[in-house]
Amino acid sequence: MHFSGYAALLFSGAATAIAHADQTKRDASQPYFDIYQGSNEQDSIINDASTQLAYTLSGGEAFPNPFMSDRLGTTGPLLISSTNLIESLAHFVRERVPERTVHAKGGGAHGWFEVTTPVAANYSMASVFSEVGKRTPVTARFSTIAGNLGNADSVRDLRGLAFKLRTEDGILDWPFLNHPVFWLRDPAKFPHFIRSQKRNPQTNLLDHNNFWDYLSANNESTYQLMRTMSDLGTPYGFRHMNGYSGNTFRAVKADGSWVYIKTTAMTDQGIMNNTNDEAIVQAGVNPDFGVQDLYDSIAAGNYPSWTIYWQTMTPQQAENYKYNVLDLTKEWLVEDVPLQEIGRITLVQNPTNHFSEVEQIGFDPANMPYGLEPTEDPTLQARLFAYADAQRYRTGINGKQLPVNCPLNPVANFLRDGAMNFNNQGKRPNFWSQQDLLPLAPRPYNDDNHTIWTGGAVKYLSMPTELDFDLPRIFWNGLSERDQNNLIYNIVSHLGQTTDMAIRIKQCKIFQHVNATLGAAIAKGVNVTL
Repeated sequence: MHFSGYAALLFSGAATAIAHADQTKRDASQPYFDIYQGSNEQDSIINDASTQLAYTLSGGEAFPNPFMSDRLGTTGPLLISSTNLIESLAHFVRERVPERTVHAKGGGAHGWFEVTTPVAANYSMASVFSEVGKRTPVTARFSTIAGNLGNADSVRDLRGLAFKLRTEDGILDWPFLNHPVFWLRDPAKFPHFIRSQKRNPQTNLLDHNNFWDYLSANNESTYQLMRTMSDLGTPYGFRHMNGYSGNTFRAVKADGSWVYIKTTAMTDQGIMNNTNDEAIVQAGVNPDFGVQDLYDSIAAGNYPSWTIYWQTMTPQQAENYKYNVLDLTKEWLVEDVPLQEIGRITLVQNPTNHFSEVEQIGFDPANMPYGLEPTEDPTLQARLFAYADAQRYRTGINGKQLPVNCPLNPVANFLRDGAMNFNNQGKRPNFWSQQDLLPLAPRPYNDDNHTIWTGGAVKYLSMPTELDFDLPRIFWNGLSERDQNNLIYNIVSHLGQTTDMAIRIKQCKIFQHVNATLGAAIAKGVNVTL
């Protein structure tokens, strides 16, 4: 079946779900003709060696040689009856799904999430957290963000760490970044920010003016800018970095009570970063270092893991916190809001086929079982649409039927048809029929008091304030002298490539506002007089 390549029986709780799927998912609707007989046959040979099979066309027809074509004699033109050639060429030019606009380059692996403490069960009714020792199958993907599919893994950029948990109550997606904050808090800025790092529409070259132009006009991103320009912006592969939810969610108990949460994945391998010079060398020597390092470590039995923590706040604590808890540019400082361990993710299995198991995977923060809920965090609200829509564009409206995206528990709804639909829910009605009634799960808790607003609708754009310089100053003061010097060197190297002096001056004044020493050093390095 679909999960035969994932060794899913390693995971407690998965065996029953897979057995159930084997009995029901491809069941015959009529005793004399099983529409899924062909699909079952293809599933049954998916892991067979090539030497056990014989070459066929995609319709199963035998063909004598994959290099053979029909032509008039040995020197004449090719014929349109060359089915093998035409099928091969037609498929070849359609082999790539659209690459991700962000997070295009990455690698992944399979493993499990294991509950290690009762902490999460104390805050959430989600069954994935119900008992210590419980394991849930996971697929992880790690990526750079701004570049394209040919990006080097060591470029200065944020990184994505995304985890798909196949819980007994449906999919739980954790899309994380390797920084606790992001560049913006107004989601409409996101396409502009990403485009500032893409190629110039005229020259088709990366344009440092565009990147710094955006940043110098948006002061709320100064903290993230300083983190990215430090050595944290060039991590050593994918195994040696932390992951942060960034966005704020709710954990809800069966009685309807709730707390705000942020989730953090702390690498058990320890933090390791490249210096700017080391990252440049690594990009030249092995641009795929992150992907290879992850694959090789798992192949050698050196299984990477991340300990998962929650930070929690009651609504009352959130109201009194010094930062807006729904602001993605602000982190919850651990000295104010302690980390509480909830579990551990361990990766133990490399993909058998990268395209099927890594390139086709799609993550969506809206995928949450009962016991976890979104908040009014504006960037999260935008992501609840954008992530799923990106996958509808890339892999189609039925992308969640792909094996790597498919939940282990039964799916029953009224979504039918569409391109590439290979499980159309049989003969069940495609509307909520009272003749063949589809039961409804009970509402698990009363959430009427979770989101209460006052005021009318407004067109809103946040404005930078002095509070936006609080975290940049904390970050600067917390760096060692070596790290401070590296930060200055990295900024000068990058900002110095801008040709627009007005942008240089504007950005240097922002750094000067963070810290006079920092601003003066950068201004001197890029030949700016403040």
